[in-house]
Amino acid sequence: MLNYFVKAWLSILLLAAATTVYAGEDEIIVAIDQFLYGASVNDATIHDQFWAEELIYTSSSGSRFGKTELMAGMEGTMPTSEENVTTWFTASNPHINYVEGVAIANFVLVASNPAGEVQNRYYNTGVFVFRDMRWQAINWNATLIPE
Repeated sequence: MLNYFVKAWLSILLLAAATTVYAGEDEIIVAIDQFLYGASVNDATIHDQFWAEELIYTSSSGSRFGKTELMAGMEGTMPTSEENVTTWFTASNPHINYVEGVAIANFVLVASNPAGEVQNRYYNTGVFVFRDMRWQAINWNATLIPE
């Protein structure tokens, strides 16, 4: 009888360990929205939390870099007050896919001036993993949408 309970308990543990973590689509969208607010105000702390250590970022200008280079560009900066923000970033038309515990987010990043006029639009794709109780981007691609 004890052998039966041990086997049942081990089966439950193995099943729990094999379970893939999936978030509701809203969790990823909220993470992106929080990040885009932080990017708008140039908040290094939000960047540091959003990007995974092994990040590979491909910018719309075609350059590719990692988190270390991205964070070095923010060294010594302080967040900008909302009234001094020159570009607000928002996400539109988000679509989230999950593949074996990885979230893939596709959306249009909209860059607007403080008056709300659209300056640029970009196709953005982010690949997210769940760790330390949050979703972090390990890969990012931005492509400028031609006018």
